[in-house]
Parts: sequence; C-alpha cells; structure tokens
Amino acid sequence: MLPDNVKKVFNENLWYIATCGDEPNVVPVGFKRVCDDGKLVLGALLLETTLENIKSNGKVAVACANPLTGEAYQIKGTAELVNEGEAYEHYCKLTKDTFKGAMELKCVVLITPERLICASSNEHNKEEIEI
Repeated sequence: MLPDNVKKVFNENLWYIATCGDEPNVVPVGFKRVCDDGKLVLGALLLETTLENIKSNGKVAVACANPLTGEAYQIKGTAELVNEGEAYEHYCKLTKDTFKGAMELKCVVLITPERLICASSNEHNKEEIEI
C-alpha cells in the first residue's frame, strides 16, 4: 500500500508515465488517480506509443512531483489495459463530460506498483520506500 503522503502527491499533481519499446517514451498524464488499494489508474485518450509499449512488455515507470515543495516519487511496476469495470466506466463518463464527443477513451491503464523510490532533491533521493 502506498503511504498517504505519496498518494497525496500523486493525486494532486501531473504524472509522467514512461514506457520502453523500440525506444524510450515518456508522456504527461492528467486523467489519473490513485485507487484505494494503491494501484494507479489512468484514462488513455492519446497514448498510442505508451499503449503499444505496454502491450509489448507491460513495464512502466510513473514519476510525480509537487513543484511547490519538491516532494517527488517514482513508481515502477506493471501495467495492464482494461476495457471494462468501474474504472473504465468512470473514465468513459469523464471523457464524454469533458470532451463532449471530441475524444474517445481507448482504454484504462491499471498500474500495479512494485517499487516506490524517493525522487525528492534531498538526503532521501534514490531511497526505496516499502510498499
């Protein structure tokens, strides 16, 4: 389970999700949230290369920082693409409400954290945090 302070940083700030296929790929993500069970979920609208890389190997890294405090973290884990269930329905509705038909949800990316690493620029940088 992710610590509450880590959940707060991820829930309140932009994420950057990194994947790797033939070459590294990283993109900002705004349609996202931390689930109660500690998994990360995001609504995929434009993430073509990201989705292809996840299909290829399922490996992801997600970075997030609070620009006002400098508190920052990186989560490494595995991702799966989901086209049904509560998270999918939530992001379908959010996409329709937000974009009024101009964009469609491709799927939901469900990330299971395996490692949590401090990325803050302080004495704890690079320390692994137990989850």
